[in-house]
Amino acid sequence: MTKQVLPLIEKIPQTILGFLESSSSCWSSSLSRTTQAHARILKSGAENDSYISAKLIASYSNYSCFDDANLILQTIPDPNVYSFSSLIYALTKAKLYSQSLGVFSRMFSRGLIPDTHVLPNLFKVCAELSAFRVGKQIHSVACALGLDGDRFVQGSLFHMCMRCGKMGDARKVFDRMRGKDVVTCSALLCGYARKGCLEEVVRVLSEMESSGIEPNIVSWNGILSGFNRSGYHKEAVVMFQKMHHLGFLPDEIAVSSVLPSVGDLERLDTGRQIHGYVIKQGLLKDKCVISAMIDMYGKSGNVYGIIKLFEQLELMETGVCNACITGLSRNGLVDKALEMFELFKEQNMELNVVSWTSIIAGCTQNGKDIEALELFREMQVAGVKPNRVTIPSMLPACGNIAALVHGRSAHGFAVRVHLLDDVHVGSALIDMYAKCGRINMSQVIFDMMPTKNLVCWNSLMSGYSMHGKAKEVMSIFESLVRTRLKPDFISFTSLLSACSQVGLTDEGWKYFGMMTEEYGIKPRLEHYSCMVSLLGRAGKLQEAYDLIQEMPFEPDSCVWGALLNSCRLQNDVDLAEIAAEKLFVLEPENPGSYVLLSNIYAAKGMWEEVDSIRNKMESLGMKKNPGCSWIQVKNKVYTLLAGDKSHPQIDQITEKMDEISKEMRKSGHLPNLDFALQDVEEQEQEQILWGHSEKLAVVFGLLNTPDGTPLQVIKNLRICGDCHSVIKFISGYAATASQFQHIHRSFLSLNLSLSLSLLESIRSRACGAVLI
Repeated sequence: MTKQVLPLIEKIPQTILGFLESSSSCWSSSLSRTTQAHARILKSGAENDSYISAKLIASYSNYSCFDDANLILQTIPDPNVYSFSSLIYALTKAKLYSQSLGVFSRMFSRGLIPDTHVLPNLFKVCAELSAFRVGKQIHSVACALGLDGDRFVQGSLFHMCMRCGKMGDARKVFDRMRGKDVVTCSALLCGYARKGCLEEVVRVLSEMESSGIEPNIVSWNGILSGFNRSGYHKEAVVMFQKMHHLGFLPDEIAVSSVLPSVGDLERLDTGRQIHGYVIKQGLLKDKCVISAMIDMYGKSGNVYGIIKLFEQLELMETGVCNACITGLSRNGLVDKALEMFELFKEQNMELNVVSWTSIIAGCTQNGKDIEALELFREMQVAGVKPNRVTIPSMLPACGNIAALVHGRSAHGFAVRVHLLDDVHVGSALIDMYAKCGRINMSQVIFDMMPTKNLVCWNSLMSGYSMHGKAKEVMSIFESLVRTRLKPDFISFTSLLSACSQVGLTDEGWKYFGMMTEEYGIKPRLEHYSCMVSLLGRAGKLQEAYDLIQEMPFEPDSCVWGALLNSCRLQNDVDLAEIAAEKLFVLEPENPGSYVLLSNIYAAKGMWEEVDSIRNKMESLGMKKNPGCSWIQVKNKVYTLLAGDKSHPQIDQITEKMDEISKEMRKSGHLPNLDFALQDVEEQEQEQILWGHSEKLAVVFGLLNTPDGTPLQVIKNLRICGDCHSVIKFISGYAATASQFQHIHRSFLSLNLSLSLSLLESIRSRACGAVLI
């Protein structure tokens, strides 16, 4: 063959062959010269030679012209391994892994045997695609050819097993490898660390010592990083201590890797010791170390450590600032975080999407919903583009204050930047629309999602549950179990809550038992809270109390709060006093328990007991949380407080209320003074009822919106029965006046079901029961 092709090669100018052997740094001119060389080869008639064609394939592939390279390969009548390996290598380098496997399949079907140059590339492809079964088949080919002993083949096979998480297979390959070095051992250590195999890590370290291979700093960093990223925090700390005990000095990477684990374990003493080591070694100049240190103090609840460390910084850096904001917000100091964020803006720091997302999330998680929406607006004005983390962080704020316009705006943004495929964005939209009274839109979002995980299903179930639609929740649950997804404790919380709201006692018991019997889920506190609420609403207070007594662990404030609220519904003073005493111990600083017990006494006309409770609250320095409602009018959220006389439109609101009151009396609707809960004259009781914040918000909305505008009101406490009746009347009254008003939030839907958000704990249902 060589003698036959020599005359053809002699006809090709040596400059062309030399060019095919090399590559140029100029893409356009090199590709042009490649095509010129190709033309000369065609003219000389040497295009069928395997050697020349392989060089040409490699040259085209070098410039990502894979279609041209593949076409040349297909036209070679008798291609060799080198021809295929050139294209396989180029496709693998370009990360076109599936195409690379396709070329190998064609090569193998021709009966060509892969060599030690092809096999490592194929194992790399399998590693990138996590195609372990294909990798095993290729390994079998290597064994049959006797190539499995080649060190390059072994090395690539080892890393393929590691990437696919097959540590048992990786260990077998490792044991057969000749000439093991610290790099290979470090890779094995890192792999075991990612799987949380502490004993195996220690064993490999011992084997290294026996073999005379000393682990280096890279080895230790791989171990620490592997344990930390996989959530094996205790193991990470243990290995850090072992590393230091053996005389290795942790560097910036080691410290940055172990501090998150220390924070997650809330081992503040260990964190302080590492802080001292960092100071001694002069590592505080490293921005990653500082960020990790601040994060550790934040997770450990040591706010003083965050502030002190921040004040000592000489150089402000974005990552460090982000860590400070997150740490302060995590510990409830969102005002301090906002103050610090404003300082960063004044200093013209380069705040990135993580900075903005962190402060928005902090506001949302700490009840600063209006501030979160304003920050989201500022973020876009500043030219920072929200990402798939920002949107789910701000959407809860829209739901919490029924800011539907802002929620729709965020939805539109997600559509424009193609984020709707993200399950976290989709789940947040489902939750937001449900809280804003648009459960149908929640269903639409859910149906449009191409991929649905359990969070999506739970969000939809939670949405229907907060609207009191138990049948829909149960139907969704049945659809869920028909998928491959397995319901979790949140799924059953939605089910039990829905059953509780509509009084489905038998169904509630069925699902409560199903948790353990069919899915192996042990009931948690929230499930017992739902069952206590369910039984209490059904009038089975003694059964609810017996269930609490039979709990396998101590009931918390949510469980006792559910019982106390049920006692309010059933006017049971004896059990109410038992539940309240438990709550006074569990939550001594929460005024809601005192207020609710006082309301129960008031409903029974026990005014001396009411005075006693109020005197006790005064002696403890407690004040009841005032009723507060929010309503969005013309893209702005307004706040109205119960009994507030300082509102700019209070005269108009009062006049409109008088008009509605007269219309109600004409229709035979009288105020329900049982909910006034104060020992005053009847006329004053009626005035107290009309001063409830949700009534003020609804009337304010009627005055400031055009006909046909839906009103959406959100409230911090549970609605009382009188407000429920009044708002129902207003809805019908407004509709007859050509202004249909859909009043929504956790306290009301037009089908008369009291719908409470699952995101509000059962404790808040009990402890914030009545507005006064």
